[in-house]
Amino acid sequence: MKNKLELESFFDPLYTTAPDGIPVFKIFVNGRWTSASGNKTFDVMTPIDESVIARAQMVSVKDVKNAVNSAYKNGSKIRDIPGIGRIEIFRKATEIMNEHREDIVRTIMLEAGKPEEEAEGEVQATINRMELTMGEARRIFGEYLPGDWSEDVTQKMAIVIRQPVGVVVAISPFNYPLFIPAAKIIPALLAGNTVVAKGASADPLALLLYAKVLEAAGLPKGVLNVITGSGSGIGKALVSDDKVSAVNFTGSTEVGRFVTVHAGIKKLHLELGGKGMAIVLDDADLDLAAERVVAGSLKNAGQRCDAISAVLVLEKVADEFVKKVEEEVDKWKHGDPRRSSVKVGPVIDRRAADRIHGLVQDAVKKGAKLRRGGNHKGCYYEPTLLDNIPLTCRISREETFGPVVTVIRIKNEDEAIEIGKKSRFGLDSCVFTNNFYRMWKIAKRLDVGEITINDLPRHGVGFFPFGGSKESGIGREGIGYSIDEMTYLKTIVFNLEPAGLGKVKHRYGL
Repeated sequence: MKNKLELESFFDPLYTTAPDGIPVFKIFVNGRWTSASGNKTFDVMTPIDESVIARAQMVSVKDVKNAVNSAYKNGSKIRDIPGIGRIEIFRKATEIMNEHREDIVRTIMLEAGKPEEEAEGEVQATINRMELTMGEARRIFGEYLPGDWSEDVTQKMAIVIRQPVGVVVAISPFNYPLFIPAAKIIPALLAGNTVVAKGASADPLALLLYAKVLEAAGLPKGVLNVITGSGSGIGKALVSDDKVSAVNFTGSTEVGRFVTVHAGIKKLHLELGGKGMAIVLDDADLDLAAERVVAGSLKNAGQRCDAISAVLVLEKVADEFVKKVEEEVDKWKHGDPRRSSVKVGPVIDRRAADRIHGLVQDAVKKGAKLRRGGNHKGCYYEPTLLDNIPLTCRISREETFGPVVTVIRIKNEDEAIEIGKKSRFGLDSCVFTNNFYRMWKIAKRLDVGEITINDLPRHGVGFFPFGGSKESGIGREGIGYSIDEMTYLKTIVFNLEPAGLGKVKHRYGL
C-alpha cells in the first residue's frame, strides 16, 4: 500500500516538491501561500509506518507577528460582510470540500493514522458544522432593555449587542486535525473576527487544506492565517501578543496552564484534559453498556478528549460485565488503518505508544489483571483490557489517551461519585442504569461539563454544548454556544429625556 501523499491540482498552490519527491507545504499569511522567514521545515511522518509523507514550515516569532498583524489589519474585511454573506462563504465551502473530499480523507488517514471510516467521519462532521452555521448565527442577536424597572433609568433605554472580539488565536491538537480547528474557525469568522490558526505539528496538513477550501469559497485575504511549527518555540509569542483578543485552545491541561500564564488579559476558551468515567450500575443493560464502553474507550485509538478512560462497575455484576467487554474488545481489529477491516489504527507516534505502555505496566505491577492486549510495536498499541484496577495506579487517575479499557470495581454509586470528586478533571462522563433516581443522583453530583445517560460521551458536531470544569477547561463549545466565546457584549444607553420619550418618574403609594 502506498504512503505517498498525492493531491489534486486544486491544492497545487499549497506546496512545492523537493528533489526527493516529498511535498513541502507552505503557510497561509495575509492571503498568500508562502515559506517561513527562516526557510526551515520539519518532517511530517505517518504513524502507519513512521515514514516521511511531507514537510511543513517551521515558523519563527517573526512569522507569528506577521500572521497576527495580518489578522489585525484585515479585521474590517470580515466585519463589513453581512452575516448572510458570511454564511454564504461557508455554504460554498461545503460544496468545495465535497468536491475534494477524497483528498482530504486520504490526507487525514496518512498524517493521523486513522482508519478510512473515521477520517471520512471527520470530514463529514466538518461539512455538517459549516451547514449548521445559521445555528451559530442566531447567537449574534442582541436585546432591548427598557428603563422601566429602576427609578434611575426611567428616562433611558438600552440595547445590548454582540461584537466580535477581534483577533482570535485558534490552537488545535493532533487527534482531530481537521474538525477541531474548523470548529474554532467557523464561529470565529461567522461572528466577524479574524483568525490565526495553528494545528499540531504531528499532523498539520488537513488544516492547510481547509484553509485552501475557505480561500476558494471567497474568504477575504488576510482574514484567516494558518501557521505551522513547534508550539514550544512560538507558543508564548502567539498567545501573548497584545493584538490578540482571544485564545481558543484545545489540548493538555499542562499546556493550558502555560496559556493562562502568558496570555494576559484576553478572552480564554480552553478545552483541556479529561478522565471520562463510565459508571455501570447493577440494573443496567449490560450488553448495551459493554458495547458502548468499548466503543468509547477504543474509538480513534482512545485519542479523544471525551474518551472513556475509567469504567466503574458495581461488583455485583462485574464478572458478567467484564466477560461481555472481552467479547466486544475482540471485535475491534487493529493494524494498518488502510485495511477496511481495521477499526483501531496506530496512535499518533511512538512516544505516545510508550507512554500508554507505561500506564498499563504500572497498573499490572500494582495488581490489575490484564485480560486483553498489552502489547505494542512502533506506533501501534493493541486494544487492551485491564480489570480490577487499584486506585493507587496511575491509569486510574491520569488521562489514558490510548486504546485501553480500564475496569475499576466499586461497591455502590456513592463510591463512584467519590472517585469522581477526587479527580482533577471534569470534562465528560456517562452512567448506565435504568433507574431514573440513581441516574439523576449521579448526574447532579458529578462535577463534569457533560454527562450522558446510557451511551458513550461524544461531542459530535457540537449540537449540544460541551466543555470542562475543574482542570478540564474554561468555556463552552457548541452550535450557537461557541459564538459566546468569540464575542463580547456591548451596552448602548440612550437618554430619552430631551425628546420627552422617557417614562414619567412616579412614586406609588401602598
